[in-house]
Amino acid sequence: MISAAKIAGALGAEISGVDLARPLSPEEFGEIKRHWLEHLVVFFRNQNLTETQYMSFAEQFGEPIEYPLVKGIAGFPKIIEVKKLEHERVAFGGIWHTDTAYLERPPMASMLLARELPPHGGDTLFANMYLAFDSLSPALQKLLEGLKAINSSTKADASKTREDRIKTDGAGKQDFLAEHPVVRTHPETGRKALYVNSGHTVRFAGWTEEESAPLLKFLYEHQVRPEFTCRFRWQPGSIALWDNRCAQHNPVNDYHGHRRVMHRITLAGDVPR
Repeated sequence: MISAAKIAGALGAEISGVDLARPLSPEEFGEIKRHWLEHLVVFFRNQNLTETQYMSFAEQFGEPIEYPLVKGIAGFPKIIEVKKLEHERVAFGGIWHTDTAYLERPPMASMLLARELPPHGGDTLFANMYLAFDSLSPALQKLLEGLKAINSSTKADASKTREDRIKTDGAGKQDFLAEHPVVRTHPETGRKALYVNSGHTVRFAGWTEEESAPLLKFLYEHQVRPEFTCRFRWQPGSIALWDNRCAQHNPVNDYHGHRRVMHRITLAGDVPR
């Protein structure tokens, strides 16, 4: 029997009672999907999948797509390694962000499978963007609902977290730019979520960067308040599946001198509305 245990008040649930190495029944898929939409990010333990099994699970959930800046692993172009090696100091994606918000059609979801882990540290934080929006004053909500934001793949802080991977594994330098609503409506739940992030958002459309900076700074700090977040401790074979339309994440970079290797699959999404 599939069951889900919440790991925090804001978001996140650990699902048990399912073996992802085999195809899901329609009932199992429906149950997992229901928990995912409710909790925004779900976690599975002890899922030591081959790359083929991992792709099969992803394909049941959505359409895997290639990551735009890093090449996939051998034989599986839609699985990328998210890794930090012993000599490296900067972690891939080591900043609060929503995955690839600089694309016209950002992904619906992302999933990570833990392959190699440090002896300690390397947890991932997640934050609930429904709560981030709901807790704002009505006046600020109204202002933000009328705005769009410019998101860039070359924002300095985010680019820095990808330097080593692009240098060693990358698909070449590319610049992506996209304009999205500051508040997006989830196409399945109908709920409103704050949709700016410190990794990719550079300014509001029609505003200068200087004009945008004070309000964006407030939003970046507000949306990751502790009561909006959860923290997941990885084990080999753990999988995290998060809804990129209403959740942000941030890998904690606290394991210098050790190796951490994860396999990531990204699932196609729609144009934010």
